[in-house]
Amino acid sequence: MLYKDLKDSIKSLGFLSIEDFVQYIGVTSSDILEWEEKDEVPYIVSLIIHLLKGDKDLPNNKSLDTLIEECLPLAELLEEASSFPHKLEEMFLLQKELNDSTNGKNWELGRNKFGKEINWLRCIHMEVAELIDSTPWKHWKNINSEPDMNNIHVELVDIWHFLMSYILQETNVPRAVSLVNTHCIYEASEDIDVKAMVKEAEKLSYISLAIETGNMPSFSGIERFIDQFFRCCKISGLSFTWLQKLYIGKNCLNKFRQDHGYKEGTYIKTWNGNEDNVVMVSLLEDMENVSFDELYSKLEENYPSN
Repeated sequence: MLYKDLKDSIKSLGFLSIEDFVQYIGVTSSDILEWEEKDEVPYIVSLIIHLLKGDKDLPNNKSLDTLIEECLPLAELLEEASSFPHKLEEMFLLQKELNDSTNGKNWELGRNKFGKEINWLRCIHMEVAELIDSTPWKHWKNINSEPDMNNIHVELVDIWHFLMSYILQETNVPRAVSLVNTHCIYEASEDIDVKAMVKEAEKLSYISLAIETGNMPSFSGIERFIDQFFRCCKISGLSFTWLQKLYIGKNCLNKFRQDHGYKEGTYIKTWNGNEDNVVMVSLLEDMENVSFDELYSKLEENYPSN
């Protein structure tokens, strides 16, 4: 509100002078002089006048509108974040169920039902290598090719499978959720720096090797793992929401593979010219809310008969 409009407004409210209004709202004469000099009245004063008039619409304020506009993405992110603990619990429970089914009960002791050693740290290390292979890192081959960001995101989800398994090997589901929850609130990068992404991904391997060789305590290693993993997600443009969606998809695909002869070597991985991962992602993109059972049915519909 302009200062000249203030004088007209206070007369309509029954104040005999600006001094009477000043005394009513509890500001000083020096404040009035400052308003007159700038020919602008603070928003809070404009709001008081609107309320006294009984106006339903609030006064316009460009600064306030700008502030609200800037805060909206954060507000949306925080609203979305309120569902993260539930989503994390769902993922950890699904991972435990998959590990129970695939490796047998008590897999947390480090051996599967066939007596074979389980090494989640090595699994993470190997998946990081696959992620890096989805970028044009080689100085002798495909120098100018583009990174396969879709596959990089799938590889991050694979790493997440193994990282969750490693966390569950060391602790229980409620504790796992509390360890991870605060790390899920981030804004995924839109501009991907491929070199930086590779360097950050390599750090996951370094943590794996440090724990494996006894140079880092296991539990502090978990905290480093979680922090570094979500740093990789952020820098690669993978939001937590899409991570969760892809995880449900990949978990469902892993179960589907096991049910269709993956261990026996009879599973068909290429479906009508596309790898099963690609088919799964395309199905996810058409699903607003991911349902494990619904996705499993869609995979069955698309699975080649021979």
